[in-house]
Amino acid sequence: MALPKTLRGIVVSYRTGPKTQSPKELILKFHDAKSSSEAAHLIGRKVAWPTGERKIRGRIVALHGKRGLLRAKFRKGLPGLALGTSVEIIG
Repeated sequence: MALPKTLRGIVVSYRTGPKTQSPKELILKFHDAKSSSEAAHLIGRKVAWPTGERKIRGRIVALHGKRGLLRAKFRKGLPGLALGTSVEIIG
C-alpha cells in the first residue's frame, strides 16, 4: 500500500505506565492507517507538531496495539494542549 507523503494524524495520548507519564512519547492515530500492518509502513518517518511559527519535531518509533496506533518520540515534551490536535508527517 502506498501512503501519501503528507499525512495528518491526531495526538491521542501520552505514553503512560502504572505510575508515570512520558511527555516526550505520544500515541498518534492516522486515519489512513486502519490496521497495524498499514501503520507499520510509517515507522521511521518524521513528524511535526506545529506551534505557531515553529514546529516540535519527532520520529515514529513503534506500533502501539493492533488497531493501527503509533508511538512517536519527540525532541521536546509536548504540552497538554497538544492532546487532540493534529500532527503532520514531514519526511
